[in-house]
Amino acid sequence: MIRNLLAVALVSLLLVACAGTSITNLTPARYPRNETGVYTVEVQLDTHQQTMRYHTVSPSVVVGLNTYPMRPTLKTENRWEGTIPVPKEKDRVSYHFKFDYDYNRFGAAGRDSALSPEYDLQIGSGH
Repeated sequence: MIRNLLAVALVSLLLVACAGTSITNLTPARYPRNETGVYTVEVQLDTHQQTMRYHTVSPSVVVGLNTYPMRPTLKTENRWEGTIPVPKEKDRVSYHFKFDYDYNRFGAAGRDSALSPEYDLQIGSGH
């Protein structure tokens, strides 16, 4: 019985720890087409997960089966930016953000990730 209570308490603790994480897309919904075909995306991660090892956060932006690394945005905290290619024949691309990170757990570090919802980026003049 004590073992069952401990298991329920641990699962509850993990759910509460993860419940305070939000991923905010800071990317405009539309960009004018440019000659390079490369567009900047930006994201913010806010969390109340006290077990997260913040220095291990590794964000990326995912487009289809391709993953592109992101870098910290200068002079800000909890924000990252990256670039994604959009072929000239496309006027829309879907993407999402992925955050891999380590967290403290009993006895050793654990590895986890958080995913954002899917977003669409429109490319063109908007007509």
